[in-house]
Amino acid sequence: MRPTALDWSIENCTIARAMEVLGEKWTMVVLREVFNGVRRFDDMRVRTGIPRQVLTNRLATLVEQGVLRREPYREPGSRVRHEYRLTGKGLDLWPVFVAVLGWGDRYLADPEGSPLTVAHRECGGAVRVELCCERGHEVTGPRDVVPRPGPGARRRSA
Repeated sequence: MRPTALDWSIENCTIARAMEVLGEKWTMVVLREVFNGVRRFDDMRVRTGIPRQVLTNRLATLVEQGVLRREPYREPGSRVRHEYRLTGKGLDLWPVFVAVLGWGDRYLADPEGSPLTVAHRECGGAVRVELCCERGHEVTGPRDVVPRPGPGARRRSA
């Protein structure tokens, strides 16, 4: 049986567009650092070992894409420098990071467990990503959903 997905173009696929912004390893590492409160270039470089030019390029891309914004700061006796803060667009990536963390914990953690946990500030409970439909039904796996063409779908050219 031929998958119906083959009838539709992928030219305007938002997954592919998102991965153009996020799909490189160092980009996710930079975002991890900013989510964890590490906002300054030198702190990121030292902590992660990202080569200087790679870090410069990743930060520039994330600023250009509106995921991060640059905020000036000045240490006494030093020139003005910038730290990087998440925008609303960047903060909306938080569930993605929690989902990736959960997947990594399940399949890639050391025998002792994950080196990082995320807890609800108010009660201390572990945070995890759960899927549900807009009507509140729990979605437990890919067999619970049906992919359908969205409003921006375009028929594939012959």
